[in-house]
Amino acid sequence: MPRKILIITDDAGESFEILYAQHRFREAGYQPVIAASQKKRLHGVIHDFEPGWTTYIEKPGYLIQADVAIAQVKPSQYEAILLIGGRAPECLRHNDKLIRIVQDFHRRGKWIFSICHGIQILLAAGLGKGRRVTCYCNVRFEVAQCGGTWIDKQSVVDRAGRMVTSQTWESHADFYQDIFMALGANQGKLRRPTRRLGV
Repeated sequence: MPRKILIITDDAGESFEILYAQHRFREAGYQPVIAASQKKRLHGVIHDFEPGWTTYIEKPGYLIQADVAIAQVKPSQYEAILLIGGRAPECLRHNDKLIRIVQDFHRRGKWIFSICHGIQILLAAGLGKGRRVTCYCNVRFEVAQCGGTWIDKQSVVDRAGRMVTSQTWESHADFYQDIFMALGANQGKLRRPTRRLGV
């Protein structure tokens, strides 16, 4: 039976980050399970930069089916948790059940993965203090406020905290190499997956 990875997102989650995670985990033999505030079709978004704008803009993205409601999640059934970015974490970090789930993963010594604004959920769970992490650059002030150290790298591994964090979907190559290195270490397999040419 495939090992499960819990993917946390909601309406306004970053489409590319969600879809890439689904496909990448399936390729590696894991079962990705998307959890959201409700079990429904989620409205993903795309954030991009346009000429003349000093910040990113938001466009409608793909519709993506949530597999389970956050209220029904049992952490014991999952190998690790991935906190997706986009605008969704702004609201999800106020979901008390989700915060307890993230804390439960930490207590069990399970890996926590976070990309872009997903760090806002990790910080709300009180897990940033004393940790070396990365995230979208405009969220680094929140990291400092919560006692963490922001590292300007595409992907950062904090082995003591059992966390892998990354900046944006442009970090995918480094991020997923670190993710599978971490998951492989859980199984005694320390070989990094080979990068594909042209990706």
